[in-house]
Amino acid sequence: MTDELSYTTEDIAKLLKISKLTVYDLIKKGELPAYRVGRQMRVDATDLELYKQQAREGRASRTASPSANLPRWKTEEGGRPLVITGQDVSLDILSRHIEKHTKAYRPLRSHAGSLDSLIAMYQGRADIVSTHLLDGDTGDYNLPYIRRILSGFSYVVVNLVTRAAGLCVQPGNPKQITGWEDLRRDDIRIVNREKGAGARVLLDEQLRLHGISPRQVRGYADEESNHLGVAGQVVSGAADTGVGIEKAAALVGAEFIPLIRERYDLVMLKNDANLEWLDAVLSVLKSDPLRKELALVQGYDLSMTGTILHET
Repeated sequence: MTDELSYTTEDIAKLLKISKLTVYDLIKKGELPAYRVGRQMRVDATDLELYKQQAREGRASRTASPSANLPRWKTEEGGRPLVITGQDVSLDILSRHIEKHTKAYRPLRSHAGSLDSLIAMYQGRADIVSTHLLDGDTGDYNLPYIRRILSGFSYVVVNLVTRAAGLCVQPGNPKQITGWEDLRRDDIRIVNREKGAGARVLLDEQLRLHGISPRQVRGYADEESNHLGVAGQVVSGAADTGVGIEKAAALVGAEFIPLIRERYDLVMLKNDANLEWLDAVLSVLKSDPLRKELALVQGYDLSMTGTILHET
């Protein structure tokens, strides 16, 4: 092993058998020194070995000096990492604008589902969480889940975009699928999203509301980890339909049946550690440059972008 060898955050997650969010948390706390190469975070092999040795000896996070508590790339580039969770391209656009707006913070993207993201925030492993979770009983998005999971926390919920969600179908819609009721048909096979994803919650809530048991739905156990994966499976003929969004369907040539308007919101905690960057992020969300770039993405409604929906 040489000093020149380094690892990406994905490599570290696999080597240590932990999630990428945990890797970002270690970097954020300064327990695992990291540096930036372009838009990618890397960790030197020697630093990883030192962290593993300290962990084995039970010394990790207790022996660091005050200066060691800062990630190395913070000292070099003057930026504090902000972990932003979620899978929509709007988050990548937002990350770039945050980075342009201030050099004090460096966004780190984590591609996690809505429920997993809220849980990560509860555990202190995420700074800006995206969520699109339908509560079927009230018809409301996000707030019922946020209130339950972040009970006792002070937070702000702000809209990023509104978009259509629905079903991706094969070109020409050969099975003549029109809505949720069609999912109970014996000749329909779906591809699902992973547990914790907003699209998975949407499907489960719609099945419940329409009195359809998941056991009746062919392909319910077949999962993809993102919208493009679902749309791709449909176009390939491996499935007849799957829950998705217009942008992903268009990218791979699937047809899209809009069935519901969903709010894609952001959650940020209000505490002493976050107040220094919270106003900056809210300012970016209301800025014209961000809106202009988001407007280029097919299927986004920006009428509520930057609107604070709930604050505690």
